[in-house]
Amino acid sequence: MLTHRFMDSPVGRLKLVADESSLVAVLWPNDGPSRVKLNGTREDRHYPILREAERQLAEYFKGERTAFELPLSLRGTVFQQRVWQQLLRIPYGQTRSYGRLAVELGNESASRAVGLANRQNPLSIIVPCHRVIGASGKLTGFAGGLETKAKLLELEGATSNLPWLRLGTLDNDIGEAG
Repeated sequence: MLTHRFMDSPVGRLKLVADESSLVAVLWPNDGPSRVKLNGTREDRHYPILREAERQLAEYFKGERTAFELPLSLRGTVFQQRVWQQLLRIPYGQTRSYGRLAVELGNESASRAVGLANRQNPLSIIVPCHRVIGASGKLTGFAGGLETKAKLLELEGATSNLPWLRLGTLDNDIGEAG
């Protein structure tokens, strides 16, 4: 049985989900049940993994944490898991394009598939799909919303690498959502 707790954050109320030994999901307030499929959860505000995840996320939002040290359970296809492992390699405060990730995965024509895998990332923020941008350098689709993606990149100082960033330049390409 999966366990959850809610966390208020600067980007909305997040739902943290864990199994017996690891963090399974960090879900957005507006997440639909089809993006990350979970078969029922029960709330437990005292579950140790969830308390630790909330503590580390709070440190991240305060700018005190640049990497997470949590046991993770990445549930998805083999390709999705490869993409998510690649996301974990993107350093704090940096971005990568979908195309570059596809090349790093050994298939330069897989940028669209990388975007679709990002869309299904169950561990938002922890597995940093917000650090992935379009080939043009613009922000593209994000399950938490493009304004949230911009806030996370700003928090990490990544917007200094994206001087054009203005909310009016965000693209909502649903094929590349993380």
